[in-house]
Amino acid sequence: MSIEHADGDRENKKELRKAHPSGWLSLTQHEGVPILVDALLDLPPGREFNKTEFAEHAGVTRQTVGTYADLLCDVDLIEEVPNTAPQRYRVADSDVVRELFELNSALNAAGERA
Repeated sequence: MSIEHADGDRENKKELRKAHPSGWLSLTQHEGVPILVDALLDLPPGREFNKTEFAEHAGVTRQTVGTYADLLCDVDLIEEVPNTAPQRYRVADSDVVRELFELNSALNAAGERA
């Protein structure tokens, strides 16, 4: 296989992945989301916060949290706390959050062994 063909094949595969992303790629393709997800890993399940508090915890702007709050709700990482004004959120009690914490623990353990 020629180098040109390999590069073209690689680019085609990359574009195919972008066109049909996995849940992980779909979530992490947004610039601010990895930082927000990382910040969620520091919070205990059920911890409540508003957008300003979450932004301060994550080290991002409130606008960044506002941009991605609906996405984080849609994928069950956070959930709205009913009847709160201003709107409060909490780390969701979901399979996604449990799996995220498990993945993070496994990655941390692998890093300690390396």
